[in-house]
Amino acid sequence: MKISGFTMGKNVTKLYYPIKESILSILPICDEFIVALGNCDEDDKTREEILSINSPKIKIIDTVWDIEKYPEGTELAHQTDIAKSYCTGDWLFYIQADEVVHEEDLPKIKKRCEELLNDNEIEGLLFRYFHFWGDYDHHIDSHGWYKNEIRIIRNDKDIHSWRDAQSFRRIPGFDEKNYRQEENTSKLKVAKVDARIFHYGWVRPLNYMQKKIKDFSEIQSKAELQKKIQLERFDYGVMSKIPVYKGTHPKLMQSWIDKLFWKDELAKVTEMPKDRKLTKHEKRKYRFITFLEKYVFFRPMWEFKNYILLKR
Repeated sequence: MKISGFTMGKNVTKLYYPIKESILSILPICDEFIVALGNCDEDDKTREEILSINSPKIKIIDTVWDIEKYPEGTELAHQTDIAKSYCTGDWLFYIQADEVVHEEDLPKIKKRCEELLNDNEIEGLLFRYFHFWGDYDHHIDSHGWYKNEIRIIRNDKDIHSWRDAQSFRRIPGFDEKNYRQEENTSKLKVAKVDARIFHYGWVRPLNYMQKKIKDFSEIQSKAELQKKIQLERFDYGVMSKIPVYKGTHPKLMQSWIDKLFWKDELAKVTEMPKDRKLTKHEKRKYRFITFLEKYVFFRPMWEFKNYILLKR
């Protein structure tokens, strides 16, 4: 059995992503790792970060982003597909530059891949998600934030990254252009793996987070995001209302945790201005559904699932 890791990115270090830790977190169980590296700015250090790992497993594929040809976030999926096309493993482990896997989960992931290798009905593996917010002590578990997602897939030419590269779908005869198409696509049949993805995409200094919002709005071409980019710094809201994370982080993230310097800035916000635009988890609708999920029905409700979960 062979496992290929793959990811994509552009100007990653300028946006405060832990891409080196992302790669290192799954590299021990990967036989190779492919990076589709976009045309970064001259002052970006992403290539240097990747090369500093100094592993013969890693191969960098230089690419050029074209958000006019691939609008609404689909360039992210296109770049992911480029990286995927260079993978030679039986299983392909996709990890984004702001995601890290806990070292405790690696043996379980590898064992699961071995168990399901010859079960051809299984097209991917489903991971549990922890979405951190503002710092490393708080995480979002609100309705509307995906609780599970596919991160390992079969090496199948008809499986493609989908929409804005959050997930995957089977698209036979894909034209490699319309990454948001739903017609003639099918959800992957997946099995669970007892492993976690630690998502740190919302843990950044306030000015870096604001730059991410600006860049994301340009990639996504979303009007509601354009409204937010006028601010100088991102507003995380009242942190005391965000659930506290009580578990451990991957050891690779310790240096990032140690250098967090904006804790005092987060603590200054004790109430929300009346004219502030609420984030999704702060809105009454989502808070009410979250309450029902946690304390009444004890299960997710009206959750979008881009997969078919099989019992294995």
